[in-house]
Amino acid sequence: MKLTALQLLLWHSALWMVQEAAPLGPTGPLPQSFLLKCLEQMRKVQADGTALQETLCATHQLCHPEELVLLGHALGIPQPPLSSCSSQALQLMGCLRQLHSGLFLYQGLLQALAGISPELAPTLDTLQLDITDFAINIWQQMEDLGMAPAVPPTQGTMPAFTSAFQRRAGGVLVASNLQSFLELAYRALRHFAKP
Repeated sequence: MKLTALQLLLWHSALWMVQEAAPLGPTGPLPQSFLLKCLEQMRKVQADGTALQETLCATHQLCHPEELVLLGHALGIPQPPLSSCSSQALQLMGCLRQLHSGLFLYQGLLQALAGISPELAPTLDTLQLDITDFAINIWQQMEDLGMAPAVPPTQGTMPAFTSAFQRRAGGVLVASNLQSFLELAYRALRHFAKP
């Protein structure tokens, strides 16, 4: 029953993000083809993240990320800053850089979760590949706009998960944080898209 409720909640949030989220303001200089590709990639990443959460819930009864927040702080699970993508300080260059850096951070977090469990390995691999594709797409757009940084972002310190429980709890938190990251990314990119 809890799994069904979680699935409905995640499905509803996915539909809300794609169909109901309003852009943050007037449109800007990003091409529609880029936005459409980003939306497709976001849907893939979101579906992969949802699959990871559902499996962790069904297999290990880790269904509520809010119950694991303190553990996430103790483990040092970072969240990417998206201050340049918020409605108060929306900036194209800064936002694209933060989106790319955030995706790069999630790649590292997923690598840190390696060995979470054999049944989750294919889902984790697919999620990593889809995030990599999304990050490459953002980087290519920054290059097309002539605003790609001279030096790509470097991976910061990743949490060291010392037990199977920490990896599983970390997986729930990373997937949940990724969903929130994607919601803000969606709104910001819609703002910058051409009509």
